[in-house]
Amino acid sequence: MTTRVPATIDDLYEVPDHGKAELIDGEVITMSPTGFRPGRAAARILASLLQFEQQIPHGYALGDNVGFVIDLPNRKSVSPDAAFYVGPETGGKFVQGAPIFAVEVRSDGDYGMAAERAIMRKRADYFAAGTQIVWDVDVLRDGVVHVYRASDPTQRTTYSRDELAEAEPALPGWRYAVNDLFR
Repeated sequence: MTTRVPATIDDLYEVPDHGKAELIDGEVITMSPTGFRPGRAAARILASLLQFEQQIPHGYALGDNVGFVIDLPNRKSVSPDAAFYVGPETGGKFVQGAPIFAVEVRSDGDYGMAAERAIMRKRADYFAAGTQIVWDVDVLRDGVVHVYRASDPTQRTTYSRDELAEAEPALPGWRYAVNDLFR
């Protein structure tokens, strides 16, 4: 009988071609690249977060493929599509701790019952790790931003076209026009 050794954060540094991956249930789980519209939506949100970063005294807007090391029984890392982090800079190493705001933009494979369960589990992990706000962004089907808060994680606020989505209380005063996801 062989015993499988659980993967570690060090194993994430060895993912081929520095691909996007997370450490879940002791395994390195790689993530496939995304398509045009979800990738562009994540980039546009990041651009807005970078502008917001310049207006406040602390915090960092971070883009896709940044690893955040967290310490949960089932998950040791997350890699959101965009995020805002308040904490020390870590140079070339993964960020230590969860972002205060995480953005997950749905790709083609993020629909259906199994995908919904995985998304709910990841959102719960974000909150357990200390994230205050998680956005579930759907630019492929419904054209909405669902905002979830750690203070009431089962309730969501949905923003559609012609509305301004927010990330209160994590990013006070920051707003994002849902229409901009489709430009």
